[in-house]
Amino acid sequence: MISLSITALVFGVVFLAELPDKTALAGLMLGTRYRASYVFAGVAAAFVVHVTLAVAAGSVLTLLPHRLVQAVVGVLFLAGAATLLFRRSEDEETVRAPADQSFWKVSGAGFMLILVAEFGDLTQIMTANLAARYDDPLSVAIGAVLALWAVAGLGILGGRTLMKYVPLRLITRIAAAVMVVLAGFSLYEAVAP
Repeated sequence: MISLSITALVFGVVFLAELPDKTALAGLMLGTRYRASYVFAGVAAAFVVHVTLAVAAGSVLTLLPHRLVQAVVGVLFLAGAATLLFRRSEDEETVRAPADQSFWKVSGAGFMLILVAEFGDLTQIMTANLAARYDDPLSVAIGAVLALWAVAGLGILGGRTLMKYVPLRLITRIAAAVMVVLAGFSLYEAVAP
């Protein structure tokens, strides 16, 4: 059964963590050059692959002792928060433009860009952590996929406009704060009697 509270929590955490990521910039670049629906189809498919891998990895973690998993998840959330707060601004992704603008070429370019760029990314690791923490793979997967699709859609359709109204630094700090809170809960559960 799907838990709406877990889905909403995962959506919020992943959405905030992915907004300042290079993926939104790459989607924005592709979306300004090609038909937005073609770009989104490829990007959305790549995110489904990433979330599936992350949830599977997180589900494997649930087989370990609960306290150990909570300690590892807590440390990884702290590392994620530190990564968000202390990483240097990344240069824009270089995206190779397909000469043919057919659906398959454009969506394929979007799929390959996200598949390569997001492998082992912070939000994929965070999704695995959330799957391990809540032991509800379907709710976590739905929340993560919807969040990643929302960020991709925003990046493709209106990334520049959003960044005019919401400073990237604020989004990054909110995402880091949420991860610190989740780390605190996980670490508390790891040491609580």
